[in-house]
Amino acid sequence: MIRVEGLSHGFGEKTCLLEVNFRLSVGEKVVLLGSNGSGKSTLLKILDGLITPVAGEVHYEGERITPGKLKHGPLRRRFRQEVALLFQNPDVMLFNPTVYDEIAFGPRQMELAGIDERVAHWAELVGVTPFLRRPPFTLSGGEKQKVALAALLAVEPKLLLLDEPAAALDPRSSGWLVDFLADLPITLLTTTHNLGLAPELGSRALVLGEDHRLLHDGPIEPFLGDTDKLVAANLAHAHRHKHGGMEHRHWHTHDWA
Repeated sequence: MIRVEGLSHGFGEKTCLLEVNFRLSVGEKVVLLGSNGSGKSTLLKILDGLITPVAGEVHYEGERITPGKLKHGPLRRRFRQEVALLFQNPDVMLFNPTVYDEIAFGPRQMELAGIDERVAHWAELVGVTPFLRRPPFTLSGGEKQKVALAALLAVEPKLLLLDEPAAALDPRSSGWLVDFLADLPITLLTTTHNLGLAPELGSRALVLGEDHRLLHDGPIEPFLGDTDKLVAANLAHAHRHKHGGMEHRHWHTHDWA
């Protein structure tokens, strides 16, 4: 579904991604890991066509994605319907007067049939039906995230890119999200800092190192058990512990959203 070749990007003197290569197959559920500043969010925005990379190529279903193709031609509408990005901060995605209008916005823009049914279906699945007539800004952070997710799914994308989707969720809602995403019959690429949650979101991991190169592409469990790679990716840290009158240091993984 996705082929990334020699992808590099930066903003001014700041490098964000360097010579990144990987592929995503239809139906895969993949976790994207890396420390803050490694380039995870930038990569998702490039895959969604929101940023044009400085170098390299992104292909979607065999066709190279370019700014021109996303502005004109038959790929534009199909790509915008089939590839969706959930931002870490839902406030940047919500702008309609009601939750109903928020979920209906995408189907209306795509001129899809059965808008009322789509809204009702996805609102029920994510648990926001009671809020359909409320303004999105009156909801909690977790409720906003669910509305943003429903708004994307209402157009029935094939590829869903999720940037820290559990960041605004409490433990119960995080558990719900894991189960919900596992049951979605679409391709998923999800970023997270929570290494305890990561294996629940995918069996394959793409890991960006601090040098913005791809440090690991493969099964997630061996990576989580490799202290050297965790340290290299800045996903593990050492600090002092006191036990009675003794003090020692050992490695810990970063286990937060």
